[in-house]
Amino acid sequence: MKSLKTPVIKVLIAAALSLGAVGAGHAQTAATAPTAANPAPVAAPVEAPVAVPAAADAASPAGDATYVPMKPTPGVGQPVDRGIDFQPQVSPIGEQAYWFNHVMLLPIITIISLFVLGLLLWVIFRYRARANPVPSKTTHNTFIEIVWTAIPVLILAVIAVPSIRLLAAQYEPPKKDALTIKVTGYQWYWGYAYPDQGIGEYVSKMLTKEQADAAGEPHQLAVDNRMVVPVGRQVKLIVTGADVIHSFAVPAFWTKMDAVPGRANETTFTANKVGVYYGQCSELCGVDHGYMPIAVEVLPVDKWEAWVRSKGGNPNGPVVETAAATTVSAPAAAPAALPAAKN
Repeated sequence: MKSLKTPVIKVLIAAALSLGAVGAGHAQTAATAPTAANPAPVAAPVEAPVAVPAAADAASPAGDATYVPMKPTPGVGQPVDRGIDFQPQVSPIGEQAYWFNHVMLLPIITIISLFVLGLLLWVIFRYRARANPVPSKTTHNTFIEIVWTAIPVLILAVIAVPSIRLLAAQYEPPKKDALTIKVTGYQWYWGYAYPDQGIGEYVSKMLTKEQADAAGEPHQLAVDNRMVVPVGRQVKLIVTGADVIHSFAVPAFWTKMDAVPGRANETTFTANKVGVYYGQCSELCGVDHGYMPIAVEVLPVDKWEAWVRSKGGNPNGPVVETAAATTVSAPAAAPAALPAAKN
């Protein structure tokens, strides 16, 4: 019996071990099968986000560091020696105002001044005491009173039409695609920010005489960081003050707006000629009021975009680009999740 039981026990033990090995093999196969199937769905979402930035980098225009400050043109956008006229205007509003002044106001003023001077000389000569020992007692002349009342009224009516048109044009609301720049006056320098392009505020301070001479710019007008705008595009300025009242003024654009603390004043201009244009604070703001100049550089659109990128901004607006990237990456992740759900 012992000899019979021993083989039977061995057979049973061997069978149990064999069944355990088979069960372990099935368990291992079941455990490894999902692991082998999962890498493909997981790899898809990992590769998709990596591919999007690569495409964005490839689409980004080259030349982000190509911006070089433009040299000013002597006599353009700055005062000239013995100058008695307005600076040449490079904005539509400025050209309209220049025409109104030179074509209408100056001729009318000149004619009236010469006419009054002639009347005075005629009265002095004609009605002098030697020629009129017995003065006239005439006190009223209806015709003369009608004339000297009606003619000034007509002159003012003629002047009012282009004057009101110019005034209305200066305060027209900006267009939707206008470039917004926040201008802040400080004692005693300026700060500029481009919120739509993602460029935070940077300050603009006057260069020393040595620095201005080395850069080939006029002293007391040259600055270290200019306001830079594209040619032909409307610019909306949001002007405010940080401490006292300042005034942002660029004569070549026919632009002047007070910078009042606690208020956001708005004005617009459109520069239609490439160049460098200077201005100054035009409101007495303290001891260094005369040392906070303004320099605006007008560039072609492609060079302006390069300047924006050199400042870490996006010419088309960072918010729009971020939203587009989010929209592209979302569909890429969705298909990758579907096979995993089916498995």
